[in-house]
Amino acid sequence: MKKISLKVMACLLSGSLVCSSCVGSFKLFNAYNQWQTQMTNIKIVNGIVGFILLPIVGGVTYLVDAVVLNTIEFWSGSNPMASNVGKTQKVLGEDGRYYAVKTLKDGYQVTAPTGEVTLFTYDQQSNSWSMSQNGEVREIFRFNEDGQSIRVNINGQERDFTLNEQGLEEARMTAGEGLYFAAR
Repeated sequence: MKKISLKVMACLLSGSLVCSSCVGSFKLFNAYNQWQTQMTNIKIVNGIVGFILLPIVGGVTYLVDAVVLNTIEFWSGSNPMASNVGKTQKVLGEDGRYYAVKTLKDGYQVTAPTGEVTLFTYDQQSNSWSMSQNGEVREIFRFNEDGQSIRVNINGQERDFTLNEQGLEEARMTAGEGLYFAAR
Protein backbone atom coordinates (compact mmCIF):
# COMPACT_ATOMS: atom_id res chain seq x y z
CA MET A 1 0.00 0.00 0.00
CA LYS A 2 1.34 3.42 -0.95
CA LYS A 3 2.00 6.03 1.70
CA ILE A 4 0.12 9.31 1.35
CA SER A 5 2.47 12.27 1.30
CA LEU A 6 2.16 15.07 3.84
CA LYS A 7 1.27 17.58 1.07
CA VAL A 8 -1.60 15.40 -0.21
CA MET A 9 -2.89 14.92 3.35
CA ALA A 10 -2.76 18.69 4.01
CA CYS A 11 -4.67 19.36 0.77
CA LEU A 12 -7.31 16.78 1.66
CA LEU A 13 -7.75 18.21 5.19
CA SER A 14 -7.98 21.79 3.98
CA GLY A 15 -10.40 20.71 1.24
CA SER A 16 -12.59 19.00 3.82
CA LEU A 17 -12.71 22.25 5.82
CA VAL A 18 -13.64 24.27 2.76
CA CYS A 19 -16.29 21.81 1.58
CA SER A 20 -17.82 20.96 4.97
CA SER A 21 -20.83 23.29 4.60
CA CYS A 22 -20.23 24.71 8.06
CA VAL A 23 -21.69 28.04 7.07
CA GLY A 24 -22.66 29.83 10.24
CA SER A 25 -23.78 33.22 11.37
CA PHE A 26 -20.32 34.88 11.43
CA LYS A 27 -21.22 36.65 14.70
CA LEU A 28 -17.66 37.75 15.52
CA PHE A 29 -16.98 39.24 12.09
CA ASN A 30 -20.41 40.92 12.01
CA ALA A 31 -19.82 42.38 15.49
CA TYR A 32 -16.47 43.79 14.31
CA ASN A 33 -18.11 45.15 11.13
CA GLN A 34 -20.88 46.84 13.13
CA TRP A 35 -18.34 48.40 15.50
CA GLN A 36 -16.20 49.58 12.60
CA THR A 37 -19.08 51.30 10.80
CA GLN A 38 -20.42 52.95 13.96
CA MET A 39 -17.30 53.84 15.95
CA THR A 40 -17.77 57.56 15.24
CA ASN A 41 -20.47 59.77 13.78
CA ILE A 42 -18.20 60.70 10.86
CA LYS A 43 -18.46 58.22 7.98
CA ILE A 44 -15.14 59.29 6.44
CA VAL A 45 -13.25 58.52 9.66
CA ASN A 46 -15.04 55.17 9.96
CA GLY A 47 -14.07 54.39 6.35
CA ILE A 48 -10.40 55.34 6.77
CA VAL A 49 -9.98 53.43 10.04
CA GLY A 50 -11.91 50.49 8.58
CA PHE A 51 -9.68 50.51 5.49
CA ILE A 52 -6.58 50.36 7.73
CA LEU A 53 -7.94 47.73 10.16
CA LEU A 54 -9.82 45.46 7.74
CA PRO A 55 -6.84 43.46 6.42
CA ILE A 56 -5.62 42.72 9.95
CA VAL A 57 -8.58 42.69 12.37
CA GLY A 58 -11.21 41.87 9.77
CA GLY A 59 -9.14 39.02 8.39
CA VAL A 60 -8.49 37.55 11.82
CA THR A 61 -12.14 37.80 12.92
CA TYR A 62 -13.30 36.28 9.62
CA LEU A 63 -10.80 33.42 9.88
CA VAL A 64 -11.69 32.67 13.52
CA ASP A 65 -15.40 32.73 12.59
CA ALA A 66 -14.99 30.52 9.50
CA VAL A 67 -12.69 27.92 11.01
CA VAL A 68 -13.55 27.81 14.72
CA LEU A 69 -16.82 29.49 15.74
CA ASN A 70 -18.94 28.47 12.75
CA THR A 71 -17.72 24.88 13.07
CA ILE A 72 -18.73 24.90 16.74
CA GLU A 73 -22.08 26.40 15.71
CA PHE A 74 -22.57 23.71 13.05
CA TRP A 75 -21.91 20.79 15.41
CA SER A 76 -23.43 22.15 18.65
CA GLY A 77 -26.24 24.28 17.26
CA SER A 78 -25.14 27.48 19.00
CA ASN A 79 -22.45 30.05 18.37
CA PRO A 80 -20.40 30.99 21.46
CA MET A 81 -20.38 34.63 20.29
CA ALA A 82 -24.17 34.72 19.92
CA SER A 83 -24.91 34.36 23.61
CA ASN A 84 -27.11 37.12 25.01
CA VAL A 85 -27.28 35.66 28.54
CA GLY A 86 -27.35 38.46 31.09
CA LYS A 87 -28.12 41.18 28.56
CA THR A 88 -31.20 43.37 28.96
CA GLN A 89 -33.11 45.00 26.11
CA LYS A 90 -35.96 47.47 26.11
CA VAL A 91 -38.93 46.15 24.15
CA LEU A 92 -41.95 48.23 23.17
CA GLY A 93 -45.13 46.44 24.22
CA GLU A 94 -48.47 46.49 22.44
CA ASP A 95 -49.67 48.91 25.13
CA GLY A 96 -47.09 51.51 24.02
CA ARG A 97 -44.90 51.11 27.14
CA TYR A 98 -41.33 49.82 27.32
CA TYR A 99 -40.54 46.55 29.09
CA ALA A 100 -37.07 45.40 30.21
CA VAL A 101 -36.37 41.91 28.85
CA LYS A 102 -33.34 40.18 30.35
CA THR A 103 -32.05 37.00 28.69
CA LEU A 104 -31.44 34.19 31.16
CA LYS A 105 -29.69 30.87 30.61
CA ASP A 106 -33.03 29.05 30.45
CA GLY A 107 -35.49 31.79 29.47
CA TYR A 108 -36.37 35.44 29.96
CA GLN A 109 -37.14 37.86 32.79
CA VAL A 110 -39.61 40.57 31.79
CA THR A 111 -39.93 43.63 34.01
CA ALA A 112 -42.99 45.79 33.39
CA PRO A 113 -42.84 49.59 33.72
CA THR A 114 -44.75 49.12 37.01
CA GLY A 115 -41.88 46.96 38.35
CA GLU A 116 -43.80 43.68 38.14
CA VAL A 117 -41.47 40.81 37.17
CA THR A 118 -42.53 37.83 35.05
CA LEU A 119 -40.26 34.88 34.32
CA PHE A 120 -40.57 32.75 31.20
CA THR A 121 -38.58 29.54 31.71
CA TYR A 122 -37.77 26.65 29.38
CA ASP A 123 -37.53 23.18 30.99
CA GLN A 124 -35.41 20.99 28.74
CA GLN A 125 -36.42 17.76 30.47
CA SER A 126 -40.16 18.23 29.86
CA ASN A 127 -39.57 20.28 26.68
CA SER A 128 -41.95 22.99 27.92
CA TRP A 129 -42.19 26.72 28.62
CA SER A 130 -43.61 28.03 31.90
CA MET A 131 -44.55 31.46 33.22
CA SER A 132 -43.88 32.52 36.80
CA GLN A 133 -45.55 35.61 38.22
CA ASN A 134 -46.10 36.61 41.88
CA GLY A 135 -44.86 33.19 43.05
CA GLU A 136 -47.36 31.31 40.86
CA VAL A 137 -45.91 29.02 38.17
CA ARG A 138 -48.03 27.99 35.19
CA GLU A 139 -47.02 25.92 32.16
CA ILE A 140 -47.73 27.82 28.95
CA PHE A 141 -47.08 25.06 26.42
CA ARG A 142 -45.05 21.93 25.80
CA PHE A 143 -43.71 20.42 22.61
CA ASN A 144 -45.23 17.02 21.85
CA GLU A 145 -42.95 14.06 21.12
CA ASP A 146 -44.01 14.01 17.46
CA GLY A 147 -42.20 17.33 16.92
CA GLN A 148 -45.11 18.53 14.77
CA SER A 149 -47.43 19.86 17.48
CA ILE A 150 -47.61 21.53 20.88
CA ARG A 151 -49.94 21.09 23.86
CA VAL A 152 -51.34 24.39 25.12
CA ASN A 153 -53.57 25.32 28.04
CA ILE A 154 -55.93 28.05 26.79
CA ASN A 155 -58.70 29.26 29.08
CA GLY A 156 -58.38 26.11 31.21
CA GLN A 157 -58.66 23.82 28.20
CA GLU A 158 -55.71 21.65 27.11
CA ARG A 159 -55.47 21.17 23.37
CA ASP A 160 -52.93 20.07 20.82
CA PHE A 161 -52.17 22.37 17.90
CA THR A 162 -50.12 21.53 14.84
CA LEU A 163 -47.19 23.80 14.05
CA ASN A 164 -48.60 25.19 10.82
CA GLU A 165 -51.09 27.85 9.67
CA GLN A 166 -54.10 25.66 10.41
CA GLY A 167 -52.90 25.06 13.98
CA LEU A 168 -52.31 28.80 14.44
CA GLU A 169 -55.83 29.56 13.23
CA GLU A 170 -57.29 26.94 15.58
CA ALA A 171 -55.34 28.43 18.52
CA ARG A 172 -56.65 31.93 17.68
CA MET A 173 -60.21 30.64 17.54
CA THR A 174 -59.81 28.80 20.86
CA ALA A 175 -58.22 31.80 22.61
CA GLY A 176 -60.90 34.12 21.24
CA GLU A 177 -63.62 31.62 22.20
CA GLY A 178 -64.74 31.31 18.59
CA LEU A 179 -64.68 35.02 17.85
CA TYR A 180 -62.76 36.07 14.80
CA PHE A 181 -62.15 39.62 13.71
CA ALA A 182 -60.82 40.33 10.25
CA ALA A 183 -58.00 42.84 10.08
CA ARG A 184 -57.73 45.30 7.25
